[in-house]
Amino acid sequence: MPTVKNRRKPTAQTYWKRRQLLLAFFIIIISILLLRAVYLQVNRADFLQYEGNARHLRTVPIVAHRGMLMDRNGKPLAISTPVDSVWVNPSQFITAKKQWPILANLLSAKTSDLERILSKRMKREFVYLKRHVEPKIATQVTALKLPGVFLQREYKRYYPTGEVSAHVLGFTNIDDYGQEGLELALNNFLIGTPGKKQIVQDKNGKIIAQPINLTLPQMGHDIRLTIDHRLQYLVYRELKQAVLNSKAQAGSAVILDVQTGEVLAMINHPTYNPNNRNKLQNYRNRVVTDIFEPGSTLKPFTIASALASGNYNPNTTINTNPGRLSLGKYTIRDSRNYGVIDVATVIKKSSNVGASKIALSLSANRLWKILSHSGFGYISGGGFPGEVAGRLSHFSEWYKVQQASISFGYGIGVSLLQLARAYAMLGNDGVLPPIRFLVEDDSQNALGNENSQVISPKIARQMLDILTEVVKSGGTGELAQINGYTVAGKTGTVRKSVIGGYSESDYLALFVGIVPVSNPRLVMAILVDEPRQDEYYGGKVAAPVFSKVMTESLRLLNILPDTVKSTGQTY
Repeated sequence: MPTVKNRRKPTAQTYWKRRQLLLAFFIIIISILLLRAVYLQVNRADFLQYEGNARHLRTVPIVAHRGMLMDRNGKPLAISTPVDSVWVNPSQFITAKKQWPILANLLSAKTSDLERILSKRMKREFVYLKRHVEPKIATQVTALKLPGVFLQREYKRYYPTGEVSAHVLGFTNIDDYGQEGLELALNNFLIGTPGKKQIVQDKNGKIIAQPINLTLPQMGHDIRLTIDHRLQYLVYRELKQAVLNSKAQAGSAVILDVQTGEVLAMINHPTYNPNNRNKLQNYRNRVVTDIFEPGSTLKPFTIASALASGNYNPNTTINTNPGRLSLGKYTIRDSRNYGVIDVATVIKKSSNVGASKIALSLSANRLWKILSHSGFGYISGGGFPGEVAGRLSHFSEWYKVQQASISFGYGIGVSLLQLARAYAMLGNDGVLPPIRFLVEDDSQNALGNENSQVISPKIARQMLDILTEVVKSGGTGELAQINGYTVAGKTGTVRKSVIGGYSESDYLALFVGIVPVSNPRLVMAILVDEPRQDEYYGGKVAAPVFSKVMTESLRLLNILPDTVKSTGQTY
């Protein structure tokens, strides 16, 4: 049998050597780790701090509160209210995918909607799921305690007057930036400057320390507008009713302070509700963006030009026989033959032939100067977004027939704001006022321009006296009368231009009025587009709107009557 050698047992000395080697090994490892730690703490401290912060610290914006828009009396017209928006960190939110249907149901969405939103954004750290949720929904989302789901405090714009002030105020987008109207024009003053704060989060994104404000937000400026919400509502109510009663396509109206040019009310119909961003339509402010031929409402400026020439006075006679005027292949007609009439009657009866003969007796330059200095052909300088300059060609381009047609409001394009401002000049002793949307106290950042003298105070007063006859019994604007007040105004019934000429069935009904004549305070211009009832004349459709609105407006503004109708007494 083979023999087996006996193995020798390790001695105590051998065990001791092994222990020493093992101890030395651990000492070397620990030394390496300590050296590495020292190296990282001394030489790579900034890097480690950055990496740690990147995982737990977040710098998030503090949204600035948008300034409030108020009417001239301090009533809020546009307010930003705090709301919450739901957002997620996709890398954290993906771990709770089984609970996505619950969150989707709260947000009135489908699970597939969440998947679609996140499918291309998984590498991001911030993704909105829904903006501006109701407080009740925000509370329920928080109660779910889903990883990676957070609420962001934001502001939502709210308009207390709704569609009544929609066209003048405009609206903001979901980020509270102005998009239309004065919200857009004044955006830089309203918007403010966001701040910053630092938060500490755990691995699930939950805030575990009190936020630290790094930069405080600067809130936007509150701005007081010239709009009077009471007058705004009156115009809205009466214009809407007039459009509905006449089955018209649309309507517009504006009220100005004669002396300051402040816009007290500005309305278009149809309108829209700026609180519902899902149905933003009809938001074009036609008062400033649309141009039209003003028709007979331009005749007072032709007459003012004639009076300024020194060759005419209100009693100068004009022979309009036989009720038409031929200029080459064109014929200008009156509704009937007025015969020999004076200058004042040309306005009262709205004679196209009379206005044409007067205009053709003047130099084209003189008529052009009165019109251009009255603001036609130029933007008003009020700063409203989208405002148009209108269309007034230079007198050097006028033919004889064009000079005649411009005298009674054809061949020229104006906006309703321009027309109202020009009439304000007649009521302001011949001085063209600037258009203002901000009250004078806030005029440091006001939108407007300087006053300019267009005609003499004497001629302006003569024009008011002539326009007063239009509103008296027998005049085309008698339905604009206001009990106890003298009114000066002019009607217009304008054929709409179409390809190849003018429509035989589509009209614009116009009226512009000034009240009270003894001390002019308010001017109002009304346009009704394509009235479809039998009565489509400016004196029948637009003039009554003036009477109804101004009757209440004068009372609200405490403007005293200047006549007593029953006795003819003047205060």
